[in-house]
Amino acid sequence: MAFQDQAKTWFLALIKPNSAQIAIKNLNRQGFDCFLPMEEVVRRRNDRFVSTLRPMFPGYIFVAFDADQGMWRKVNSTYGVTRLVSFGAEPAPVPPGIMAELVRRCDASGKLLPPQHFSPGDHVVLTVGPFAELMAEIEKVTPDRRVWVLLDLMGGKTRVAVNPNHLKVA
Repeated sequence: MAFQDQAKTWFLALIKPNSAQIAIKNLNRQGFDCFLPMEEVVRRRNDRFVSTLRPMFPGYIFVAFDADQGMWRKVNSTYGVTRLVSFGAEPAPVPPGIMAELVRRCDASGKLLPPQHFSPGDHVVLTVGPFAELMAEIEKVTPDRRVWVLLDLMGGKTRVAVNPNHLKVA
């Protein structure tokens, strides 16, 4: 992914249902850069917690190309892509600041990284373990990066130590 290429502008493409990988493969084959940010989600299945990756923006991918060359018609006709998001006759570019921040928060494969810093009072959601998907409030962060959260369980506050990689901002 060539995120530093200033000649290219990022656009948002609406994709067909369950066609993200097909669209990315076909766009890459045509020479377009694609970006599909993914987030780790923990679901309970058959009394187990299963961690899977899912798109951060289901049904959309980011596509980069030089808008001055009129390449957007090629993207619209790509197998797996419905159309580029447009406001008027031409597709609307994603603001560079938003795209840069989104890329900064993801690793090289596009997986969303957990926030590096938490502060007491922040509201977070646990992503792993028996308390997955429960909201908590950060009580304190120790120097060894252990995060103490307060869970509201059965009408009372319970203090639990959590790995910061198992939290996401609510």
